[in-house]
Amino acid sequence: MVAAVVFDAGETLLDDSREWGAWADWIGVPRHTFSPVLGAVTAAEQDNAETFQYFRPGFDVARERRLREEAGVGERIDEGDLYPDVRTGLARLRELGLWVGVAGNQTVRAAELLRGLKLPVDGLATSGEWEVAKPEPGFFERVVAMTPATNAADVLYVGDHRDNDVVAAKAAGLRTVLIRRGPWGYLWTDDPLVRRDADGVIDSLHDLPGLLNVR
Repeated sequence: MVAAVVFDAGETLLDDSREWGAWADWIGVPRHTFSPVLGAVTAAEQDNAETFQYFRPGFDVARERRLREEAGVGERIDEGDLYPDVRTGLARLRELGLWVGVAGNQTVRAAELLRGLKLPVDGLATSGEWEVAKPEPGFFERVVAMTPATNAADVLYVGDHRDNDVVAAKAAGLRTVLIRRGPWGYLWTDDPLVRRDADGVIDSLHDLPGLLNVR
């Protein structure tokens, strides 16, 4: 029985459009040029960081992120970046007695910004804080440890990415759900690995109570 639901952040709770646009502006590439290259990288099943290599070979994302912060144009996450169903969807799950958390591949700074939103969750962490990232098994060990669940199988992980979220979480013993939003969620909805490892595919956080058969 599912006792805890933990969500990825980017393109699960957060619309990443503004952040990708900020990166395009930072490297001096028109947004309408950057976006299709990002899409091509996604379709080729490459890490999205590879997008930068097409424009700036040798691009160091961590270094450039620091430079953005120093220039006053660093990461921003505010209410407008949340998908419309996030607050009500998270709150509903808590009302139903489930422990609700957020854990994704984000920076320490992103964790601070997310906490500033005061989402209706019981726990929140990022890979930057844990110093281990998806799809590493250690990340999901931390996910389970942050919840009150005694078994990994009692934790449901919800994300938009086939490899980092669905396949990796399943391999770590968690239950998994793919959310169909963002480029990866749509691209991999009918993928054989998603069909094999996901316990369900949803379009909204509001679909989860019905999928879990809790009301």
